Amino acid sequence: MPSWQLNLSEVARECQAGRKTVEGYLTILEDLLLCFRVPVHAPGQTDSGRPRQVFYFDAGVYRSIRPKGPLDQPESIEGMALEGLVAQHLRAWASYRKIPAELSYWRTKSGSEVAFVLYGADVFVAIEVKRSRTVHPSDLGALKAFKEDYPEAIVYLLYMGQEALKIGDVLCLPCDTFLRTLHPSHAIGGGL
Repeated sequence: MPSWQLNLSEVARECQAGRKTVEGYLTILEDLLLCFRVPVHAPGQTDSGRPRQVFYFDAGVYRSIRPKGPLDQPESIEGMALEGLVAQHLRAWASYRKIPAELSYWRTKSGSEVAFVLYGADVFVAIEVKRSRTVHPSDLGALKAFKEDYPEAIVYLLYMGQEALKIGDVLCLPCDTFLRTLHPSHAIGGGL
């Protein structure tokens, strides 16, 4: 994903600037539509002070400007770009629908993470994104943990394969098909 978890206090310390100054610069980047922030999933809590991930505005720009060197794996870069593309589409879906929904991500204290959570009056969906053509059991761990904490949620794994699969409670869908059918007037996965 062309995102990173941003600790404003750490950035401020490294830049020898005030936290409010760093927050101001990030807000300017958001106002210019160069990036957007996705908060951690915490239903019923106020947004202030919650950790956030920051995404570039465009997955192609991310791929172009991301430094590449001998230690960087192309698969990792492409995986992050794919996750950023999905983030852009989900953000648009949540913004354009008639019933509001919040886009967030989920992370446990142990570091298990689900890329996206859509939460609203009529939607509760967790989505993990993998740039693999096959689904491995290890790919489902975070979604299964999420489902244990939130059994009412629908969980999806988007991957680069060609067929829709159901493994336990997890619906594994081709990413391309999922994005092509995503429309604000339909439920998530409703066009499949």
